[in-house]
Amino acid sequence: MSDPAPQQPTWLHRFRSHRVGLRSRILATFTLGVAALAVVLAFTTYGLTRSTLLRQREDTALRQAYSDARGVRALLRSNPTSPKAALDGVSDVGPAEPLLHYRGEWTNTSPKFTSDSLPAGMKRRVVDEQTAAQMLYSDGQPVMAVGIPLPDVGATFFEVVPLDELSRTLGSVRVSLLGAVAITTAAGVLLGAVAARRAVQPLADAAQAAQVIAGGGLGTRLEPGDDPDLQVLAGSFNDMASALQQRVERDARFASDVSHELRSPLTTLAASAEVLNSRRDELPDKAAAAVDLIVADVGRFQSLVEDLLEISRFDAGAVRLNREDLLVAEFVRQAVSVSTLPDAHLEVDPRAEDLVIQADKRRLARVVANLLENARYYGGGEVTVTVEPSQPEGEEIEDVQIAVEDHGPGVPPDERLLIFERFARGGSAGRRGSSEGAGLGLALVDEHVRVHGGRVWVDDRSDGEEGARFIIELPAEHA
Repeated sequence: MSDPAPQQPTWLHRFRSHRVGLRSRILATFTLGVAALAVVLAFTTYGLTRSTLLRQREDTALRQAYSDARGVRALLRSNPTSPKAALDGVSDVGPAEPLLHYRGEWTNTSPKFTSDSLPAGMKRRVVDEQTAAQMLYSDGQPVMAVGIPLPDVGATFFEVVPLDELSRTLGSVRVSLLGAVAITTAAGVLLGAVAARRAVQPLADAAQAAQVIAGGGLGTRLEPGDDPDLQVLAGSFNDMASALQQRVERDARFASDVSHELRSPLTTLAASAEVLNSRRDELPDKAAAAVDLIVADVGRFQSLVEDLLEISRFDAGAVRLNREDLLVAEFVRQAVSVSTLPDAHLEVDPRAEDLVIQADKRRLARVVANLLENARYYGGGEVTVTVEPSQPEGEEIEDVQIAVEDHGPGVPPDERLLIFERFARGGSAGRRGSSEGAGLGLALVDEHVRVHGGRVWVDDRSDGEEGARFIIELPAEHA
């Protein structure tokens, strides 16, 4: 049995795949509703106005025709052999054009309106002694034809009344109604924009509050307001934010409490390890090797505890920067010289020699040290540190970049954000030379750089070779 042929996407699927925003949908709905209502009202108003004016014009035409018919009857009685004279007696009264059927002949005063201009059915009705009135079109212009029987003199009288004035009046009404529709639609667009903005504003407030919370402002809450529907949204959002804040604060307190509790026994362990290490030469080889392992692990343990305490300070908002003006090139030289890679190759752009940054020297030195530690653990080959302005030559310098390059396997694009998260070293950590570290070093780098008003990211090496390039960008100015 063959598979059914794939169905072609319908217009509904295409619409859903290109769905417009909520504000645009509210605006479009409001505008279309107002426009549709305005059009319906305009058509209704025009129809009622046209019907009323036609009825009034028909009544006027009938009254005038009866008056003219009485005059023609009187003239035919006084002079039955002259129907032309009878019509001439009423042709000068108004714009109406009279016609007379008398003794089997038609008489008219204007060649524009003849017996052929009248519908046959209307003529039969009048001959049958029935008054008739009908709107016609002559040369594309509307006219009102009225027929009145005159049986006592053996005649039928017709009168054709031009409706030019009525057409002009209805034309003015149409223009006015079209203008009213346009103005109403424009007003609908403005009102729809206001309504859409007011309707979407609570969602925008919630989105902004969510962004603030994501940025660390866990105390952010939504105002409940007076709308009962929005109060439910604000209440649910605030409950969620409170639960998240309590969870984060509880985790932060746990990490801080554990770190503080570990410091005392860790200090004792470190002191004991130092005592053993000072007597290392007196110990057998296996004991000496064990001492080396203890000293190394205690050192890593101390670094981990210090990192946890530092992270706890960031979470608690207790980080205070002691800012001072630093010549960035000289500062980086000093930071590299006291790091675990003092022989790292340093390149300073001449334009960066007199650039000054406002920073906490201790914390920023920790940033450089962590990046060099990361290059030593996970990189390979020669490590290069560069200091250069972010802006190309010839442009005003606003930022400075401090980059650390290694010759390791690099960082895959899908892990370049992950590695700055806490306790995350990326899938390539095991391939980059060593598995040391707890995954807090780059997280601290990100936190420190962020509180300095800068940013940090990782990219490929600038020379195209294999390796990673960690870049710090900070605001700078000339000395």
